[in-house]
Amino acid sequence: MSAPPSPAVVEVRGLVKRFGARTAVDGIDLDVARGQIFGLLGPNGAGKTTTMRAVYGVTRPTAGTIRVFGLDVTQHRRQVRARLGVTLQENVLIEALSPVENLRVFCRYHLLSDDRARHRTGELIDFLALGSHRDVPVRNLSGGYQRRTAIALSLVSEPELLILDEPTTGLDPAVRRALWDKVRVLRERGTTVLLTTHYMEEAERLCDRVAVMAEGRVMAIGNPRELVLDHLAAEAVEIESDAAGLRRLLEGYDSRTVAVQSGRHATLHTADAAALAAHLRSRDGGERRSMVIRPSNLEDLFLHLTGGRLEVAA
Repeated sequence: MSAPPSPAVVEVRGLVKRFGARTAVDGIDLDVARGQIFGLLGPNGAGKTTTMRAVYGVTRPTAGTIRVFGLDVTQHRRQVRARLGVTLQENVLIEALSPVENLRVFCRYHLLSDDRARHRTGELIDFLALGSHRDVPVRNLSGGYQRRTAIALSLVSEPELLILDEPTTGLDPAVRRALWDKVRVLRERGTTVLLTTHYMEEAERLCDRVAVMAEGRVMAIGNPRELVLDHLAAEAVEIESDAAGLRRLLEGYDSRTVAVQSGRHATLHTADAAALAAHLRSRDGGERRSMVIRPSNLEDLFLHLTGGRLEVAA
């Protein structure tokens, strides 16, 4: 009896990509399940875009394997590309044409009939809320409307896997959140989404699972909130203090605390922020330092994994 098909839409094993002497991706493993929003997050140069380009077959791996829909991308690139849509970091649009005209051109690329092309164009104009600017030349559109148009083009073929490379970079918060809503709707309709972002809030709010990347390696992988709780703690106290002063303030505190230090600013992660804040105030020698109590978040986790870590145990 043959083995059942893998539930993963994307399977990456031991992926390495070198450009000359520089290693951009250094032996990573990833699994993206069907119907999931999966985020690769990290700073510029972390290897996110290189990984994505390898997944959709533009960049050939130096080592390792990539299977998409169960197919080896290096051997079945055409079959894989027919089932996915890609929005690149830079918009690829015909600037002299309007969103509607760009969509019609892409419908021809995908060999849609005239009736189907008209229907699909109308669907995507409505879905991405482009109606008010549907006939405006792309060169005259704002960055937000250009981005919506680029995403619309990647959806023409109703892809099973949608790849978004930094989909909201440079957009204002309102447009960014509107696009998040559209990505969530696509997931609800069964589309698998693989995206890159350096916005930690975007990854935390949008993604079912994330891989935190730095210097071509995966530092942690899993559900965003679970990763924060596994590596840090539920709550955080922000305080102004250098490392030496922080150690003095924490003397006698009997619960484990993970501190992320950045210059004279420290963020302390603990299960009980109120109790920690009370202890810090009791030891601040009357300085009455300002403190902020808040939930720990994905940005904290990234800083913890990639630098600035100071761990203080009882």
